Amino acid sequence: MSSDDTVLAEYPYLWSSSSQLPLEEFLTKYKPSMVQDDGTKPWIWVEKSTSEAQGLNMVTAVEEATALLKDVTVRIEEIKNDESIPLRANKKKGTKSKKEVREAVQSEATEKLKDISIRNEFVSGKWLIFAPNDKVDLVWSTIATSLISGPLASTSARLAKVATCPKHEVSNYSHVLCLYVPNVYDKEDVTKIMKILLRNHGMNLMGVKSNLYTAIGLDSKHPSGIPSTVWKNSALMPETEIKRMKEEYFTELNTTKANQADKVAAEKATTGTETKTKPKLRKKAEDDDPFASDDDESKDANEVAKEKSKAHSSSTSKKSTTKAVKGSPKDDFASDDDTGEDSDEQARKAQVAAKKATSKGKPATGGQSKRSKEDDDEEEVEDRPKRKQMRK
Repeated sequence: MSSDDTVLAEYPYLWSSSSQLPLEEFLTKYKPSMVQDDGTKPWIWVEKSTSEAQGLNMVTAVEEATALLKDVTVRIEEIKNDESIPLRANKKKGTKSKKEVREAVQSEATEKLKDISIRNEFVSGKWLIFAPNDKVDLVWSTIATSLISGPLASTSARLAKVATCPKHEVSNYSHVLCLYVPNVYDKEDVTKIMKILLRNHGMNLMGVKSNLYTAIGLDSKHPSGIPSTVWKNSALMPETEIKRMKEEYFTELNTTKANQADKVAAEKATTGTETKTKPKLRKKAEDDDPFASDDDESKDANEVAKEKSKAHSSSTSKKSTTKAVKGSPKDDFASDDDTGEDSDEQARKAQVAAKKATSKGKPATGGQSKRSKEDDDEEEVEDRPKRKQMRK
């Protein structure tokens, strides 16, 4: 078997049932997006069971397959350069195009490789899965966990690996994941695993590849043009069925996430642990200046005493003024009606003269002074006709 498909017992990036770390801790510690290959750690492995014994004729199988691959590569190059083979087929003449001739040789080589594998009991292989760097950790954790304790644990799959990061940065790098199966030519078995990968994990599958193909260096870029996988997805299941199973997985996943979110919200509401806005801290009252001196304090005390003394003096002055205003005599002439007898003219004149003298001696305020003046004027007006009558 190729070194890429061989697990070393003392390899530090291998988890098995005999490992000291639990699988969950192993997957957390060794993430493919964080481990960089320096030439000694190209893969991270998870093993469900020990590797099964390979056929005793594995070496023979590799030798035969290598020779076949070499012959096919030469034949494909000859077809390419043979001018007698037209680029387009001609049904009337019964000639085939270069493409048709090339595909016939490649198909025949595929059958011969299958025969070599079965005859030498070298039939193991793997499902191929690719994941971008930003999703590889989740994809790898899903596959590894399923293999040990999930849906894949009940299948014939026994081993999984994922590529670490390349030594030198590569743009848009995709990690390859391999899920190993005992017999790639057992169509029923590989289809069963395929359904789990699609329906239970929603994986993007790239086909099933034989370990013999890996051992002889047959990949998608090989000049022979032989298909690098034993099974393509469409050869095992219709495309419509593949699409339906993946859609069911993602629909179920979204529903589960929504239910979990609702459950968490309900638990928070029940236990009263919903996040609340923290109350803002109130600012404490400013403390006295710790650096103030005793002299400053005494000055402040004296100033306060002076202010209190001024306030007391002002209050006393206001009170005395108020008392003085309240104690002033009331104007007795502000509202009295001046009446007298018309027959006694002399008495009336004396009364008017007395009132005038009194009003001149005491200042009257506001409406009282004005009213007294009006009364005097009225009396003078009343006196004038009487004087005229007396003169007559």
